[in-house]
Amino acid sequence: MGRKFFGTDGIRGRTNVGVMTAVTAMKVGQAAGTYFLRGAHRHRVVIGKDTRLSGYMLENAMVAGFTSVGMDVILVGPMPTPAVAMLTREMRADVGVMISASHNPYEDNGIKLFGPDGFKLSDEDEYAIEALLDQELALAASEDVGRARRIEDARGRYIHALKASLPYNVRLDGLRIVVDCANGAAYHVAPSVLWELGAEVIAIGVEPNGKNINAGVGSTHLDAIKDKVREVRADIGIALDGDADRLIVVDEKGQTVDGDQIMALIGSTLAARGALRGGGVVATVMSNLGLERYLATQGIDLIRTAVGDRNVLEAMREGGYNVGGEQSGHMILTDHGTTGDGTVAALQVLAALIASGKPASETLHLFDPVPQLLKNVRFAGGKPLEVQAVRDVIAGAEAQLAGKGRLVIRPSGTEPVIRVMAEGDDAAEVESLVDRICDAVRKAA
Repeated sequence: MGRKFFGTDGIRGRTNVGVMTAVTAMKVGQAAGTYFLRGAHRHRVVIGKDTRLSGYMLENAMVAGFTSVGMDVILVGPMPTPAVAMLTREMRADVGVMISASHNPYEDNGIKLFGPDGFKLSDEDEYAIEALLDQELALAASEDVGRARRIEDARGRYIHALKASLPYNVRLDGLRIVVDCANGAAYHVAPSVLWELGAEVIAIGVEPNGKNINAGVGSTHLDAIKDKVREVRADIGIALDGDADRLIVVDEKGQTVDGDQIMALIGSTLAARGALRGGGVVATVMSNLGLERYLATQGIDLIRTAVGDRNVLEAMREGGYNVGGEQSGHMILTDHGTTGDGTVAALQVLAALIASGKPASETLHLFDPVPQLLKNVRFAGGKPLEVQAVRDVIAGAEAQLAGKGRLVIRPSGTEPVIRVMAEGDDAAEVESLVDRICDAVRKAA
């Protein structure tokens, strides 16, 4: 079944173009509300958003949609995605909504839905809601129209949950921390929780104006935080993205610590105290071979999934693992939440840093990444990966890398692009193999 609205992570697109309009938002509210009207209790939805200009428009449209089918609305304002997931479960809501396009520029926006358990909806749930979008839905009787109210203590509830993710005796006194909130959803809560735990906090990316989310700041634009860390001689830098479900760290020298290094640190720390469940860490096929090799030295398995934090979480739930993530910085720690949470992951990193008594550059760089190269090949149509000449080149490359590297070739899920990634101990060999495969794909396309 094809999808018109839902993609790999909810609904996302350019504001007022295609599906990302107020009309769509209202219909999604009506459809999701109708789908979750189960049981005789008074039904409710939690709605949060990031700091995009279009968030006001989409929020109001969704309030209209949910209330029109008889569901009460709880508005929490600008809040990180993991906070919305937490509040949905904590407030016994039937459904949660996060209005955000994550690390995308402000012109884009999106809608993510959470079930009453705080987890993102399954494919089956999304298919069912999408089917309702094309139907004429029954509206509530006049006396049953829903109400909307804004709660003022949502920020405090989430800060309390963040601090509760650390042992009570862990404090951040003596640490000078730069935190970059990407002018996004965590611009209040992330600096506040670090300060409350005793750190000296230098905050950047905390002046949202509706149009500057992710603009030159945040986990996808690291120059700003690297410059600030060096300028103020900070011990560490914490970079979040627009909805704060992603984390990239910068050490005191201004060096990047990506999701692979963060997973290595958290996974090995938990394993050392017998708290790593499942005996492994879950990551995607894009995580570096160096991570896999390092974890093996610690007696920890690496379980790989297809790209996407939803795939990581699904494997974690199926296998009973409590640490997973992506090289790009999505960190999922199911002991503390139901979705990726950059701030929770940052606190685990800071706790490990305090415990080590060493500089971040020593504590957070646990392995040397294997040379890795990713190139994209755009094509006009057809299925170039099914062409025999391309298959032959790929088979030859796999044989050449056998035992000393990896090859990951996949079509993009959102655009006509073939992504070709190789990694191995010899950087020149990796580049040669990637170029050879890319050339074969271009010829076939």
